[in-house]
Amino acid sequence: MIYSYKENVVIIGGGPAGLGAALMLAQRGWKDITVIEKRPSADYYEPDKSFSYQIDGRGQKLTDLLGLTPKLANVSVPSTDFYFTLIQKDGTRKTTKLPIADSKRKTAYWLPRASFVELLYQEIKHHWQDEIKVLFNTECIEIKQHLEHLEIITQSRDKKPLTLTPTLVVGCDGLSSIVRQTLHQSEQGQSNSFEMQKFPSPSSGLKYKVLTLPPQFPLSEQEGDVAQSTMAYAIRSTFKERKKAINLGLLPLKNPNQPRTANIITYPYHQIWQLETPAEVEQFLKQAFPQIPLEKIIYPEEIARFTSSEGGKFPIPQYCSGLYQIWGNPEQIQGTAVILLGDAVHCFPPDIGQGVNSALEDIYIFQEILAETQDNISEALPRYQNLRQPDIKALIRLAQISYPWQYNQDPLQKRLWSLNFFLRFILNRVFPFLFNPHSFLLIQNHELSYSEIIAKSNRTTQVLSILGGLAILTLLLKLFN
Repeated sequence: MIYSYKENVVIIGGGPAGLGAALMLAQRGWKDITVIEKRPSADYYEPDKSFSYQIDGRGQKLTDLLGLTPKLANVSVPSTDFYFTLIQKDGTRKTTKLPIADSKRKTAYWLPRASFVELLYQEIKHHWQDEIKVLFNTECIEIKQHLEHLEIITQSRDKKPLTLTPTLVVGCDGLSSIVRQTLHQSEQGQSNSFEMQKFPSPSSGLKYKVLTLPPQFPLSEQEGDVAQSTMAYAIRSTFKERKKAINLGLLPLKNPNQPRTANIITYPYHQIWQLETPAEVEQFLKQAFPQIPLEKIIYPEEIARFTSSEGGKFPIPQYCSGLYQIWGNPEQIQGTAVILLGDAVHCFPPDIGQGVNSALEDIYIFQEILAETQDNISEALPRYQNLRQPDIKALIRLAQISYPWQYNQDPLQKRLWSLNFFLRFILNRVFPFLFNPHSFLLIQNHELSYSEIIAKSNRTTQVLSILGGLAILTLLLKLFN
């Protein structure tokens, strides 16, 4: 049965969360779904936002539901075939296959952000055009609050305004969400449910920029020695000084004709961010990476673009406790319900690969609750908030502790992290009933919720603390005796 209120949806943000939410609602029989997206197209290439995603078992809950996992596999590099080549400063190379920590783990898939968004958009074009309309080059510029409903005011690139009065608003518009800001303003200082709570992390504030490289770029002057698209690479620089040492990191692609992206991630005070002209950047890169034919890999126009780009910074782990708000009575077509999903409600550095996966899981869990409540959103939204809040809080804690030292910010801290990781790994193999693996491994088990993962991690920490305390006490007793 299709209820009259299962229509007139506005989704702000046409990234993975926005398009994924649109497909989920359409599959559930919702109609008249409008997605507002400021970018000009689904596959629009932005060099400094050309992230690669690893869609793991958690994210595949939604792609399985939508019947998209086989299509995802066709355009991705599977984690079971993940090969990594390290190119040292002297040009020597070592290729290894990424070890599978858990053979029972569901295969994850690597692909560029734009490819994943395009995959979702093509599903809309081919199967849901009557239910879903995606407005590219369009931005939500204001959300007007009335006593019992909201008005969404958008503006296209050609300055044409459009006003929508939806039954359901889905905020998938990221960290600077206008939807969340509107909800925060509606509280009028009486509550801080929609204010982001921030938590420190060693990787927060790291700056990044991306270099775009040609497909199958040469690795040396030797003919035919070119990069393989399905291979991941790390290229070490010759510099040793803390403010100059740098790496180029490349993640794998399925399409051999697609440009490669090399990530540069380092401290805000690193020398590369102080360079002001393309000539300075080119000179720095040539000195840093003499082992590769840089002039054949990075073209002058790309160096100029890189120099002028502002790049980005890893965000502070943060979330808000409020996930929804309701005006009036949406079930009677006399109100507006609002829900926040993805980065609009929880955001953190990319250390644990859960940005896109947690967003897709948000949608999947929302779908489960809609099914339980027969799409009664006034009943579904509070139930969703009560169920998802503990997981979001746990997710932010996991982002703080699981793998923040992987960017070589502090060699000592990275060694201590590695010691902790392998200690838990070995103890779990020997005493699985007493110790759990490190949280970074537990995250890869999509059958565990984030709350369950942090609980297991904390229990192991408590056991290690007790054993450590007993060891110190025993040592002190021996010394005094």
